[in-house]
Amino acid sequence: MNEMTENAIITAASLISAGLIGFGAALGAAHGNGNLCGKAIESMARQPEESGKLFTNMLVSVGLVESMPILCYVIAIVLVFANPFIK
Repeated sequence: MNEMTENAIITAASLISAGLIGFGAALGAAHGNGNLCGKAIESMARQPEESGKLFTNMLVSVGLVESMPILCYVIAIVLVFANPFIK
């Protein structure tokens, strides 16, 4: 009976942490992408002749910013479906 309650506590904590990971990753990516795109558009408005280079750099940077939440979601999925802490 004691082992069953330990597994239930670990499962509940894993589900809560997976939700917090997803929330934090989405919030961080949204904030980062918003700042990144806003500053890139400001730079394009100031220097229209460099807008092609700035746009390319912005797209690469958005891809790099989005890679971190994807890794966070993978960790969250592992915690939910292949939990290494459950005996």
